[in-house]
Amino acid sequence: MELNIVSKEIIKPSSQTHNLKRYNLCLFDQLIPNTYLSIILFYPIHNDPKDLTTDHSKAITQLKKSLSETLTLYYPLSGKTKNNLYVDEFSTGVIFIEAKVKCQMSELFQGENELQNQLVPFQPFSHEKTEDYVPIIAFQLNIFSCGGIALGISLGHKNNDIAMLSNFLKSWSAISTGSPEKVIKPDLSSPAIYFPPRTNDDDDDDFLSKYTSLMDRLWFSEGDYVTKRFVFPAKSIETLKQKAKSERVPNPSRNLAISCLIWKHAMAASWAVFGSPKASIAGQAVNMRPRMKPKLDGAVGNFFWWSMASYDPNDYNNEVELSELVVQMKESITTGLFDEDYLSQLMMMANNKEGLVSEVENQLEIMSCIELENNADIFVFTNWKDFFGEVDFGFGKPLSVGSIGKVGPAFRNLVILVDADQWGKGSVDAFITLKAKEITLLQSDEAFLHFTFQNPVK
Repeated sequence: MELNIVSKEIIKPSSQTHNLKRYNLCLFDQLIPNTYLSIILFYPIHNDPKDLTTDHSKAITQLKKSLSETLTLYYPLSGKTKNNLYVDEFSTGVIFIEAKVKCQMSELFQGENELQNQLVPFQPFSHEKTEDYVPIIAFQLNIFSCGGIALGISLGHKNNDIAMLSNFLKSWSAISTGSPEKVIKPDLSSPAIYFPPRTNDDDDDDFLSKYTSLMDRLWFSEGDYVTKRFVFPAKSIETLKQKAKSERVPNPSRNLAISCLIWKHAMAASWAVFGSPKASIAGQAVNMRPRMKPKLDGAVGNFFWWSMASYDPNDYNNEVELSELVVQMKESITTGLFDEDYLSQLMMMANNKEGLVSEVENQLEIMSCIELENNADIFVFTNWKDFFGEVDFGFGKPLSVGSIGKVGPAFRNLVILVDADQWGKGSVDAFITLKAKEITLLQSDEAFLHFTFQNPVK
């Protein structure tokens, strides 16, 4: 795939921002390492080739104009993060790159998924140096030979999560198409109110240094990690859900069924390489916005936390059952921190910063003990399905959502699920990152491949 950068510019908010107060990070923002999420929205536009230049020129102009207007609402995205505490200098703006891709979009879908890294501004899930300026968000508009468009976004995870990006893109597309009633008003204050940041004035000023270091270790570990994309067709998912159900979870979701199948077989691959069974943890990124009272759907920032499901082979006498993993993961995302009553108590604790910090500290210590004392495998799952299917800039809804081609050299086990309607409505792509020996075993695991196939097909 040949890709040429046509232009690179800075888009700034359409209204003046110099009088705006600085935007405070929340506690969860402070704990997240500097790294980039990436997402790619594919729009398979098929026009008369003679009209492509004119049509795309108009579309690009409108995209830039509406992006500038959207940044006026979501102004923290166009600023600079300072001291892991706040964002200001909102007139800094965001990077907008235009690129021409000399291939058909359909060819990319059939090619190695590492090619997708070329469609986003920054390397996804690489450990960015904190002393350098790290842009909060950047965009790359890729135009294919067939006329199709792929919008690649690199989002700084230090400041925001994927649910916030979904809100931003829906608002941008609404402004671009003249549908202001669909704009999602950002909530810029609640995260720092309910989950206030730590400052150097706090009594325990070692908290941030201690736990940001812990989070770095949990997120990044040197190793030969490889990312491969596996396709789960809609029919296979329905069959899988039937296999995954039990009396305790009679109707597992697509997310639970797919995630637990991957967990089961990634666990088996790890055991084969390690030489014997060992404990395993599945961490699921859980969006907390809809679980709050009242709901905080418009909250900006990292407003999620990790559930932790565990499997210890010493507790079982038989082989790993898919349905049992589903039960464990289901309970992990509906109890404890994710129970509504418990969350209500947590929100009340926001008035007592030390109480909240103590709660978060307990969670972090559990994570540390699981990894360091039990030598357990940790697999991270994040579900990006249903976030981007309605993002329509006037090109129609995206046919496909891409994620990562290759993570940075030190990122750990990771599974990202995205919509993949190019394989049939309701299909799912799983971007799976494991150590090279483990991913090789997964690629030849017939029981796993009964429900999925690798793209490109080997």
